[in-house]
Amino acid sequence: MSTRLWDRAALVPARDGERRPEVVALDAGLPSLGDLFSFMRDAELRWGTLRMRIEERTFGALGEQLVTMDVAVRHPGHVRVVTTEPSRGTTGGHEIWLSDGETVWTYSASHRLGTKRPVRNRPRGLDDSFPGWSRVYEPVTPMPMETLPELFIHPAGYCQNVLATGACRVAGSDRVAGREAILVECDHPRAIERVADRPDFAIELAVDRLDGTITRLVESVGDEVTRIAEVVHYEPDAPLLPSTFEFEFPEGTTILY
Repeated sequence: MSTRLWDRAALVPARDGERRPEVVALDAGLPSLGDLFSFMRDAELRWGTLRMRIEERTFGALGEQLVTMDVAVRHPGHVRVVTTEPSRGTTGGHEIWLSDGETVWTYSASHRLGTKRPVRNRPRGLDDSFPGWSRVYEPVTPMPMETLPELFIHPAGYCQNVLATGACRVAGSDRVAGREAILVECDHPRAIERVADRPDFAIELAVDRLDGTITRLVESVGDEVTRIAEVVHYEPDAPLLPSTFEFEFPEGTTILY
């Protein structure tokens, strides 16, 4: 099924000045791709707080590599992402990305380096006069760009600019992190990094049926799986302590900027 005309990544409905999901809930059965993409676009509008853990496994010349990402979100603006490489030990194998919506703090334990800077400005001027393909999703709570938390929680741009460029289809259903998910398969998407621009490149997704968040991503080249990223804990509207989003650089940290 072609979704080439799906260009609604930036079209977020608002009523009484408040952004709300266009599709409140999916009907029984499997949805069309267009309806599913619109449902996924509004994923972060369906909860106020979130706890999520992602495990990413990549397979290459060095064998299997595991990275975990622990994500905490409180709308609007507050997010904490702790990325850990278990193979590097508990003290030097993690990085922190923290934001309150105005300022971003980062810290690398392995290098003892930190940064503090304003939140990066989003593209401006892309109003309704531009076609849908030229506009971008404006998040309620910005995530670290080009990361799995950004992809899983803000999937609108991925649907429009990656999945819709390939041969895409709804393939069935599954359970991920104890929740029902809808499976999507995509063959040979074009809007990807050059190293994977091959005719036998394929993507498989699991999409949370209740929220629209991506909960599993599998990438393969031919018959070889090269990447599996899966949510192993997913808790929308989770209780979060105020200290979750507090941070002080450890003694001895070098501040780059």
